[in-house]
Amino acid sequence: METVYRFEPCLPETISGEILDLVAEVARKSESLGSKLNPPAARSLADLVRVMSSYYSNLIEGHNTLPCDIEAALEDDLSGDDATRDLQIEARVHVELQRSIDEMFAAGKLGDPASADFLKHLHKEFYDRLPKDFRVVHSTMRTRTLEVAPGRFRRQPDEEVSVGLHRPPAPEYVEPFMRRFAERFAFDKLGSGERIVAIACAHHRFNYIHPFVDGNGRVGRLLSHAMALRAGIGAHGLWSVSRGLARGLRRGPEGHGEYKAWMARADAPREGDFDGRGNLSERALKEFVAWFLKVMIDQLDFMASLYDLKTMETRLRRLAEVRTDWRRETAGLLEYILRRGEMPRGEAPQITGLSPRSSSDMLRQLMKDGIIQSETPKGPVSLRFKADFADILFPRLFPEPAA
Repeated sequence: METVYRFEPCLPETISGEILDLVAEVARKSESLGSKLNPPAARSLADLVRVMSSYYSNLIEGHNTLPCDIEAALEDDLSGDDATRDLQIEARVHVELQRSIDEMFAAGKLGDPASADFLKHLHKEFYDRLPKDFRVVHSTMRTRTLEVAPGRFRRQPDEEVSVGLHRPPAPEYVEPFMRRFAERFAFDKLGSGERIVAIACAHHRFNYIHPFVDGNGRVGRLLSHAMALRAGIGAHGLWSVSRGLARGLRRGPEGHGEYKAWMARADAPREGDFDGRGNLSERALKEFVAWFLKVMIDQLDFMASLYDLKTMETRLRRLAEVRTDWRRETAGLLEYILRRGEMPRGEAPQITGLSPRSSSDMLRQLMKDGIIQSETPKGPVSLRFKADFADILFPRLFPEPAA
């Protein structure tokens, strides 16, 4: 008979000095991330970060959809064969769901991320929008296929699953396990530092339970994003833990393997009388938390280096230089918009020294090329950070294309 205490401890009974220091560093770095950016620039960067998060989250699943194809899907431009279009739709759904989480948080309507209702909502929204082929999976415990029920925890006898060497709770015990999960990770019961620690712990324990037939990894990463927002370290959507989980701390293609290794390590059973009082190893959980927090810090540092205003101005000038079809006055105009956040169209002649007509033509081309945007045909313009320009404006944000 299964018992919900099988996945205890959910949180460390005691928190070491190392973890306390890491928690403080995460809080400090997230608070300052993007603090010098104007709101319009920050909003556009958050859009690009969602594309990045979708790219890396799906890369962990073995689905490599190019960032430019994700952005095309967001504009309903689905091209290529059926398999390519399906992957585009999958990536688009991730972006849409992450945006909805951000909007709920901004509106003060984001409830407790660990609640069953919220997790079922994420899963249902994800699978309701996926192509039909993505809703059928091969059971690791049976020879036949299973159809994913959007928004429903495993409960049928034939919904037994395994993840590598790990056997999650049997289907009939998933509901009580998830009630315990919601109780242990309820944010209202946690202090500010505990909430940051809980992001790492909940990420592992959610996947340990593996409540859904499929989609647990994707939902788990969206859960971590939502918990980061509620913990006060979301930095208005200007960073994402998914990139860190996909890359690890070693860099290079082994990052995904590093993530899997740490997740497997945290599955370890209790290792003697001095290893906590739960069924699982408290020592292994603390090691996983420390690694997870270091990944957060690594990503916060990396994104902070990209958002430095002087650096961004330099890269905008570089972009204008390599675009031979842009006028030489473009660099100064883009730098001005970056510093101001947005620019009334009528100021373009003064900034560029061009005639009103030439300035209008210039803005029209930059709008078409996607480096600036406007909410209305005659409204002010702001910068738009697309994946097409990321290799110059934000080097290493995405992997370099293969030679």
